Amino acid sequence: MKNKIVVFMAGVLTGGVFFVLSVYAFMPSLMISVHESRYVTVDETCEQLQKSVELNGWVSPGIRDMNASIAKSGVEMSRKVRLVELCKGTYARDVLTTNPEVSTLMPCAWGVYEGDNGKVYISGMNMGLMGKIFGGNIAKVMSLSVAQDENKMLENIIKK
Repeated sequence: MKNKIVVFMAGVLTGGVFFVLSVYAFMPSLMISVHESRYVTVDETCEQLQKSVELNGWVSPGIRDMNASIAKSGVEMSRKVRLVELCKGTYARDVLTTNPEVSTLMPCAWGVYEGDNGKVYISGMNMGLMGKIFGGNIAKVMSLSVAQDENKMLENIIKK
């Protein structure tokens, strides 16, 4: 009987370790969604994203030129990187009313950058998964509303 308990506990421990290592290995790739742009340049992709954001009832406060921002510190970067900011006031209010601590994640933004292969990519937080991780009201807003809206915004911008 004692041997069966030891074998059982070793199995549970091994399974637990495997689970933790799997989460550690795969979580980063699950947290960020990356899509290839159908447009050839970073600037054109940013322009089209900003239009799509606004056509879908959101606001795009701006496009940040990350190359210019870090160049002010004397640091140069060869690949173009931009951030396209986006916000929807009603969603922000719904989240911040119950969870003001997540204000650090706002406004939302998509990264637009040149890949090593010369193609342009759009990256963003996986809002569906982020919502589920936080749970509660954040899950309701981010996993449902925000994730659905973002999919609509990206629909005609990314390659399928």
